[in-house]
Amino acid sequence: MRSLLRICTAGSVDDGKSTLIGRLLYDSRGVYEDQVRSVQSASRSRTAGPIDFSLFTDGLRAEREQGITIDVAYRYFATARRKFILADTPGHEQYTRNMATGASTAEVAILLTDAAQGVREQTRRHARIARLLGIRNFVLAVNKMDLVDFDRATFDSIATAVAAAVDGAEVHAIPISALHGDNVITLSERTPWFSGPPLLEYLETVEVARDITDAPFRMPVQLVLRPDDAFRGFAGQIASGVVRVGDPIRVWPSGTASTVKRISTWDGDLTEAFAPMSITLVFADEVDVARGDVLAMDRPSVGRRLAADLVWMDERPLDPSRLYVMKHATSRVTAEVDRPMALNDIATVSVVTSRPIVFDGYQQNRTTGSFVLIDPSTQFTAGAGLIVAGSDDARPGTRHALAAERLAQAARAAGNDADALKEVERILHEMLT
Repeated sequence: MRSLLRICTAGSVDDGKSTLIGRLLYDSRGVYEDQVRSVQSASRSRTAGPIDFSLFTDGLRAEREQGITIDVAYRYFATARRKFILADTPGHEQYTRNMATGASTAEVAILLTDAAQGVREQTRRHARIARLLGIRNFVLAVNKMDLVDFDRATFDSIATAVAAAVDGAEVHAIPISALHGDNVITLSERTPWFSGPPLLEYLETVEVARDITDAPFRMPVQLVLRPDDAFRGFAGQIASGVVRVGDPIRVWPSGTASTVKRISTWDGDLTEAFAPMSITLVFADEVDVARGDVLAMDRPSVGRRLAADLVWMDERPLDPSRLYVMKHATSRVTAEVDRPMALNDIATVSVVTSRPIVFDGYQQNRTTGSFVLIDPSTQFTAGAGLIVAGSDDARPGTRHALAAERLAQAARAAGNDADALKEVERILHEMLT
């Protein structure tokens, strides 16, 4: 059975990401004949030569008119050795948030640089975001090598700079010309000093770490199922680990203990289940479980204060005096951030939530280690956070001080006394339920 690899592109605008992916799809026969005819026709109208490979992924009208990628273009293709889902992400600084979206599910990042331009600031930003998102394998595609006469010194200089930017990750550097196909599918005669493998062969053979079944068991509860008095189950998708009938289990943040009595699925009961299966667990005891709780066998981190790497994706700057809605796994809580941020900023911040959440570090678990911040007034996804560490808020008086601070901020932000009263009542209700 052929394995599936998820890939994303990264790099600065005009470095040739869409052209490279179009060339890769075209040469690996990953596009249909009608798509080829359509792109050939569009290429002639753009006077871009016999075929403009970027048009295989730049599907929006605005993208074709401007010659840039705006949205994330997902493409599926396969070879005899492996299947691929590829996210072609935009390089323009204005669309950094779209790049973060494409990289969030990827296992390998293809980081492009223009050989003639070198490593630019947006290239470093994309590399850092991909690294923060847990990507451990990078392909450094040094593109447009034909513009520097395939000079090895230029290639080596760029490779050294990028390796420092993604410290701790594995980097496979390849000198390429996406326009002419050098080292994309096969090795090029114009780089006799490069021993390979070329891009496609590397993607077919790279081994990526998939350790979610070896990690501690985590299952955020999405739904409590009670079709009748005889059945009460807790449905969700396993984020990591394995669960078996008879295993001891705890409900967090309460810490209530029980035992797994049944593992129920649409196709019938199982004796064991593992990530990323969607299941329903039935316990041996009647325990209080609700949406947003996390089921685990060991003790995860539980607290209201945490440190996180935050990518800000809203044109409206982050305001430390405002409350945001945090969506973490299957739970939603209000949260405050300790410092201002502007669009496309990346920073380590301190976050305080209105009630305890159950979490792990992002490097240990992508599901329980990540969150998004939503602007409550616009419902826009304003920021994406990767949890670094947290605390249990054990200091006496902390909760009362934070509650008073929240109420004071809400009152100050209201337009009049009536609105202030309503907002204070809403927050008090939230705190007490």
